[in-house]
Amino acid sequence: MRAVFGLVLIAGLALAGFAVYMAQDFLGATQSALDRERAFNAKVGKLVEVYVVNKAMKYGDPLTPADVQLSYWPEKTLPTNAFLDEATLFPADAKGPRYIMRSVEPFEPLLSSRVTNPGEVAGLIGKLEPGKRAFAITVGVGTGVSGFVQPDDYIDIYWTGSVRGVEGEITRLIESSMRIIAVDNATSEGQNLGNTSARTITISGTPEQVARLAQAQRTGGLSMSLVGDPGSIVESGPIEVDTKTLLNIEEKVVEEVEAKKVCTVKNRKGSEEVEIEIPCPD
Repeated sequence: MRAVFGLVLIAGLALAGFAVYMAQDFLGATQSALDRERAFNAKVGKLVEVYVVNKAMKYGDPLTPADVQLSYWPEKTLPTNAFLDEATLFPADAKGPRYIMRSVEPFEPLLSSRVTNPGEVAGLIGKLEPGKRAFAITVGVGTGVSGFVQPDDYIDIYWTGSVRGVEGEITRLIESSMRIIAVDNATSEGQNLGNTSARTITISGTPEQVARLAQAQRTGGLSMSLVGDPGSIVESGPIEVDTKTLLNIEEKVVEEVEAKKVCTVKNRKGSEEVEIEIPCPD
């Protein structure tokens, strides 16, 4: 009997030791997983719920609650103009739906810059910032941008013409980093522009800029160049080129040397008249 009791005790102690070992192993694995999760959360940062589209949408499509869903997104990489609140995205007092301004892909965060205001149709009005005006510029192959610009690109605009008092024509940068909001009838980069060259581009500018461009079109020719990063270029002063600057022609000032003053008198010797040099009076 004592032998059986001893065997049972030994078996119980063995099982208890094994259970402790398994519990320690489980707790160690759990702690490691918890440490990895904490490290990942510290790297990614806080996650917030943001509205995303649940299907591909193109320019002009109306946006409805059925087209969006909530998804988690890292807060530190979330654009500032993303929608986090349904009441902001779909206001109760809206006069109509929002419309897509630029093509979006499934599960892409919905940004205010890619949709119109509630009740506002997709078009130029929806792309104009407060205080800005739309102004159309006639373009062609000679202007430099007719074949490759798209809506939401940025351009520099140069004026070439004659100025009173200046010999020849001059070219001057008159506006820098102007935003294109339409190319012909296309107001979105997602619209099909075809293979033809653009005939007009519409830019967004202040009333003063619009007045400058209107005057520039009437008094000379306009040329444009595409800007890669509108925020990276800082102009140090006016940019202007004329023919002399283009060809590196330098005007040399020639100093006139005063001619030596010579005084003479005429003497007659027989039938001949001879001039004789004499000192000039002071």
